[in-house]
Amino acid sequence: MIGLKRRTLLAGIAGATTLASASRAAEGIELMPPGAGPAQPFPLHQVRLNPSIFLQSVETNKRTLLALDPDRFLHNFRRFAGLEPKGELYGGWEAMGIAGHSLGHYQSALSLIYAQTGDERFRDRSLYISRELAAVQQAHGDGYAGAATVDRDGKTISAKVIYDEIRQGDIRASGFGLNDCWVPLYTYHKLLAGALDSHFHCQDAMALDVAKGLAGFLGDLVDGLSDDQVQDILQSEHGGINESYAELYARTGDQRWLRIADRLRHRAVLDPLAAQHDELNGKHANTQIPKLIGLARIYEVAPTPQHRHDCAGAAMFFWDTVTQNHSYVIGGNSDHEHFGEPRKLSGRLGQETCEACNSYNMLKLTRHLYGWTGDARYFDFYERTHLNHIMSQQHPETGMFSYFTPLASGFGRVRSTLGDSFWCCVGSGMESNSKHGDSIWWRRGERVLVNLFYPSTLDWTEKGVRLEMETGFPMQETIRLRVAKAREGVDLGMRIPGWASAPKIKVNGDARRAKIVDRYLMLDGLAAEDVIELTLPMALHHEVMPDNDRIQAYLYGPLVLAAEMGTADEPRNMAFDPVIVAANAGGALRQIDDGPAFALSGFSRPQDLVLKPFFNRHDMRTAVYFRRFTPEEWPMAEAQYLAEAREQAEARARTIDIIRLGEMQPERDHAFSGTPNTMPYANIAERGRNVAKGFFEFKLATKPGPVELRVVYSGNARNRDFAILVNGQRLTRERLSGEPTVQHNVISYPIPAGLLAGDTMTVRFEADSDQWVTVYECRTLGTEQVET
Repeated sequence: MIGLKRRTLLAGIAGATTLASASRAAEGIELMPPGAGPAQPFPLHQVRLNPSIFLQSVETNKRTLLALDPDRFLHNFRRFAGLEPKGELYGGWEAMGIAGHSLGHYQSALSLIYAQTGDERFRDRSLYISRELAAVQQAHGDGYAGAATVDRDGKTISAKVIYDEIRQGDIRASGFGLNDCWVPLYTYHKLLAGALDSHFHCQDAMALDVAKGLAGFLGDLVDGLSDDQVQDILQSEHGGINESYAELYARTGDQRWLRIADRLRHRAVLDPLAAQHDELNGKHANTQIPKLIGLARIYEVAPTPQHRHDCAGAAMFFWDTVTQNHSYVIGGNSDHEHFGEPRKLSGRLGQETCEACNSYNMLKLTRHLYGWTGDARYFDFYERTHLNHIMSQQHPETGMFSYFTPLASGFGRVRSTLGDSFWCCVGSGMESNSKHGDSIWWRRGERVLVNLFYPSTLDWTEKGVRLEMETGFPMQETIRLRVAKAREGVDLGMRIPGWASAPKIKVNGDARRAKIVDRYLMLDGLAAEDVIELTLPMALHHEVMPDNDRIQAYLYGPLVLAAEMGTADEPRNMAFDPVIVAANAGGALRQIDDGPAFALSGFSRPQDLVLKPFFNRHDMRTAVYFRRFTPEEWPMAEAQYLAEAREQAEARARTIDIIRLGEMQPERDHAFSGTPNTMPYANIAERGRNVAKGFFEFKLATKPGPVELRVVYSGNARNRDFAILVNGQRLTRERLSGEPTVQHNVISYPIPAGLLAGDTMTVRFEADSDQWVTVYECRTLGTEQVET
């Protein structure tokens, strides 16, 4: 677990204590008393990435952004404004009710990558989007622009209609719906944020006008509602809409926007956090994080005593709570997109852990809190999460993005496609991989702070300072920083990570006596051509689950390590999930090359394992967490593992027919059909179909004699209500009783002989309402082994 104990909020929210690891400084480095204070990042346009995995990621993302067509994103915007679309509508989520959210992410990504690289092609695209949105707003005549849809009277129409309904007091809100529209305020926030990013990074004056028009349309709606009605609409996921209003206030000075930002405070969630109560269990994780980013921005633009308590206090408590009680070893959080009980994570290791949007937003929140305090521990979390989660999300060759990062053993990452996905994590992924330089270089007064050791160059043009950092980090320990230009002495502070013991410093090749203040190694009065070499020795260490110290993960410095379990496009190659057999948690690994790679020789079962950095195991099935047994415990545990493996093999041997739902060819082979809302899950490693209002059905082969239907359900879905029919007759009314689990819920149903006829049967899943239970696989089994 990685976290930061909450400190008392003081005026200015400054000051922090040194982390314990700083006391392990090398000889010649003097520890100084604490004195941290607020800091600010250097603008992204003053930072250029040098050759590295981070620059490669940005270059890959450039190709992705250029391959996407703004006019296709703008299809519904123009159509609903009465203008002729210029491009065909994209597929995936952009062809659903949430259409339009990707355009906002896309404009943000274009703006960020222009600032990061200076490539004017991306600025020009962002300015084009602003001009198109301005034309859409002009056609509407009231500041509105949107692509979201809603169904009315059997037709799919513009979601603008819901705002008229809300004005009239018709408010029907749920977690992901508002008046039957899929998260329209969330989508609206992405569009508003994209315009604000274009204004800031591209000096796009028209984008600010677009933002004011968007804010005015929604603001007029909010102004006409009572406080209770506003709270009603905020029950639906709304992103960081409060942040955008606070930001618009900062840009314009118009008090109206700050007043609306304050009104868009979701009290049911944010008031308990301000009172330092963790009530996150069961809540959709990424719905909440942007609300706290909004509070952080409100505090920054209006640092009143009330905002210090309600906004800054809630944001800091939330960050502490999530990082300490709800986060996995890679820094990500949530399972099936939701928070669970605090510090109970060992039973929440599945294929839907660590939604990428969550980490994207947690890093944004971290930047705010670090800016207030200058506390280096915030960047321990930032570094861990950015390296192990964000850098794992994008495939470095295809540029496609993952939604979840599965931490259960044996799963690989599932990537988006260029024109037919557009999940929320595709949008945030476009942004994340446009700005890897935004948090490397900071300043506190006249002192430059280095928080991330990513190869890059800082041009502090106002001071005539140019700093160049070359390193093989995170694969190598030594950071080389050269003062390429300086009109006068440069004061520098380099963060000492919490994982680093005995750092070593050289200046111009000579060992230098230095001091550490608040976990920053301080060097004063550096001159042009001075070269600093900082060595941060990496060491192996491990972390255990907070609720089960027999489940552990390994790290090397900041890097989470993982064992490979075959390629993602091939079946799992192990009889059971790998385990560790050792008397104690440490000491099992030995380094075998500088990859870095480490062997678990003799300590792992069912075979010897090699562990390598998790983030770049892009095409592999992996194991990150390992259950540990003592040598005395293992014989009994092994017998159980092998018995379960034999049971699975026996079921395979008795299988007559099998369908893997959500996969195109197996469904075609089994005459799959269903109502339109039974969409396949394409963002998880095991595809499936959701039991929704309506039905889906398929054919399975049978054989003479007793037959059973074995169904593999998601383990988290319980207390549901749907029917299973065989050949048009009800087999059972299923309730899925029991406690939620990340393990599959496997249920076998004997088929009465009277329901069988011929050598196939039609299986139908049918529900009167959406049940949100996933069916992964169905198979028919006989009583004897089937000849192959």
